[in-house]
Amino acid sequence: MTARQPRLSKEEHARLGTAIYEQRVRPQVEADNQGKIVAIDIETGAFEVAEDTLTAAERLLIHHPDAQIWCVRIGHRGVHRFGLRPVAVSTA
Repeated sequence: MTARQPRLSKEEHARLGTAIYEQRVRPQVEADNQGKIVAIDIETGAFEVAEDTLTAAERLLIHHPDAQIWCVRIGHRGVHRFGLRPVAVSTA
């Protein structure tokens, strides 16, 4: 198995992935899949939804072995969260 190489810059990859998600994928997946991961092939627009990034990407690669993959957590701004959430402080 040969390693896939990125064909676009990181910035262009992210721009395309975000645009495809917002315009084509989000309307199809958001209602019933909050918190799940969607893996999108930014070249074909094909996508797979799963509970985690690895499963979503593996499913996508079955049908699109040369996919350039962008992942999004449905209903969230990022796929992963680092660190603790800030604690809300009441000023009352």
